[in-house]
Amino acid sequence: MRTPKPLPPSFSDPFLAADAQRAGLTRGRLRASDLRIPSRGIRVPRAADGDAGDLAARARPYLQLLPDAVLSHTTAARLHGIPLPASFRREPVLHLARARAAAATSRRHVRCHRLNLAESEIVLPSEGVRATSPVRTFIDLAGMLALPDLVAAGDWLVSEHGRSYGQVRRAVVRFEVLRSYVDGARWVPHIRNARAAVDLVRVGVDSVPETHLRLLLREAGLPTFHPNLPLLDAEGKPVLWSDLGCPEFRTCVEYDGEHHLMRQQQLRDHNRDLLVSELQWHQVKVSALDMHRGPEWVAGKVVRGLKLGGWTPGAGLGE
Repeated sequence: MRTPKPLPPSFSDPFLAADAQRAGLTRGRLRASDLRIPSRGIRVPRAADGDAGDLAARARPYLQLLPDAVLSHTTAARLHGIPLPASFRREPVLHLARARAAAATSRRHVRCHRLNLAESEIVLPSEGVRATSPVRTFIDLAGMLALPDLVAAGDWLVSEHGRSYGQVRRAVVRFEVLRSYVDGARWVPHIRNARAAVDLVRVGVDSVPETHLRLLLREAGLPTFHPNLPLLDAEGKPVLWSDLGCPEFRTCVEYDGEHHLMRQQQLRDHNRDLLVSELQWHQVKVSALDMHRGPEWVAGKVVRGLKLGGWTPGAGLGE
């Protein structure tokens, strides 16, 4: 089998066959073995297939063929960086939105949604492809994600903090903006799910596991734990920030991800543990293994810390 002639550098990403022909590539070259045809009129260099890659590059030809369409739902979420469950992170399907009056779209690897979007609900991210805005994407995710995962998406959007260590984190969307947008939405599918999630969204969360842990403790009926809670010294100055803290019973919960297994992080954790003890707080550490063991196991660990702080079952229930 003959090796196909190399493509021009401008066609290293997915491209339109019509553009390639205008650039001088023959129909025979566009049928060569080094090109894949995911949908009519589109070619994908097999060398780029492993790059799940460049989602914007993969989607761009579809948007060129459908100038009125925008990326939406989980595809827009991936483009914005919104955290999603593993099953959606390498999703083979592209989600596109078109106006309800637009012609029907039937293409492989495309799911077309009919949405009437306002101009403010469409953005052009730095990747140069049209997509639903982060707040509109949040509402559309309400029909696809379980409640804890939707809350985690909301937590990520509104997360912001400025601690005395690490980088300042700025919200993609201020909580007040997200709340106002969701409350004001009318005649939008799954809006009730979106509103239920916003009620549970909190500012200051650093990771999806922290969201799931907070919701687990709430579901267990334990006292309210606040994300990113500062632990204060005798003068009222913040010394540490906890992943989740319950000031009423001086109990904090830390989620230990994989990076806590690193030697340098373990040394920092040891010093942190001493500071927590000096501040007279009761610390509970929860790992991924604990979460896999189930809600009762995790809640039981946290209950032991709360009891050391003076809590008794049936008192100080969560909000």
